[in-house]
Amino acid sequence: MIITLLGGAGLMGAGIVRDLLSDRAIIDIAAIRICDSARERMEQLSDDLKDVRISLVDLDAADAEGLKAAISGSDMCINCVPTLLGFQMTIFEAALAAKVPYIDLGGLGTYTVKQLAEHERFKAAGVTAVIGVGADPGMSNVLCRAVADEFDEIDSIKLYWAAEFLGEESPVLIPPYSVSTVLAEYAHESTQFYNGQHVTCAPMSGREILELPEPWGRCEFMHSSHSEQLTVPLADGFKEKGIKEFSWKLHLPHREHEIWVGLVKAGFGDFNDTVEINGAIVRPLDVLNKVIDRNIKKNANRIPVRNSYDVHFAIGTGRKDGVEKALKAEVVVKPNAMYAPYVDACTSMNASIAAQLILSAPMKPGVWAPEEYFDVPKYFNELQKREFLVSKTACC
Repeated sequence: MIITLLGGAGLMGAGIVRDLLSDRAIIDIAAIRICDSARERMEQLSDDLKDVRISLVDLDAADAEGLKAAISGSDMCINCVPTLLGFQMTIFEAALAAKVPYIDLGGLGTYTVKQLAEHERFKAAGVTAVIGVGADPGMSNVLCRAVADEFDEIDSIKLYWAAEFLGEESPVLIPPYSVSTVLAEYAHESTQFYNGQHVTCAPMSGREILELPEPWGRCEFMHSSHSEQLTVPLADGFKEKGIKEFSWKLHLPHREHEIWVGLVKAGFGDFNDTVEINGAIVRPLDVLNKVIDRNIKKNANRIPVRNSYDVHFAIGTGRKDGVEKALKAEVVVKPNAMYAPYVDACTSMNASIAAQLILSAPMKPGVWAPEEYFDVPKYFNELQKREFLVSKTACC
């Protein structure tokens, strides 16, 4: 099989490549095309992995002919280009034109509704697309499916993600993923599902305090713009069970949370609105990215080793056989030597899992969200192979 990764030398793309080429693979991969505009990063990744199946393709996503050539002849197109760069629909359509199965990391739900609206076109063309297949969205959607399958009637499903660090506090801000994505999560309105309908919620609203086990402890969660709430309550297996409430809430590590709140208060939430500095027109996002990157490189020797802990969980309430019940499905990601080469093992490994599960079985043409496509036991088995801690328990 030939797999094309667009943005393949980025933080998430590089992790996906690592997992695809690991001994955990369940498909026969003949070649991986790493396509990116950052030649130096591509070469560094290739030198690190030293796998003859890797080929490097210099690609600007704005180059239509180059994009077509990169995708054509592949068995899978994995779109790792950051959503807010604005190429999502272009790449999505290019995969359809080339009749190549497609996945992306989704994220904020910016293009989710538009992509799902193309279901019949993809189905008629015999092309499969599964959108938002990282950790959140992606694994989180499958957690929701695991919960929903335990109910005859669903009242609510509440989805959470919390991250925390243990170790010496870093004097340098290291974003957990794309700066634009984090700022959007904090500064933009979100769509949630309450009282049986989608509603718009203010940025950083829905404040909820939960007491979690250490190392997370007392966590303050908030609404955030994401794609799960746009798809899950409308999906088969959820909507016909009468779901009335679905929300997605975020908690970043305590000190980092304060930094992002401060940046939004300072005006960086409007990251694409240009400002004039000494006669030059610049975007706040570009300035912030440059400063953060410079600071990381300048102070690399001051960045301490810290252990990262993630917990992703969905809590569902409803009825089974007429009996009220509540259930929690959870994935915990603790420090592990396996994850050392990855910036975000959970996101990149989950995208690799999704690609491999799609390619290892007969495909369903059309455009799908993860909760409608993947088999829960098979998916959970792949998580456990990567030493993620998966559980499903009765709760509160």
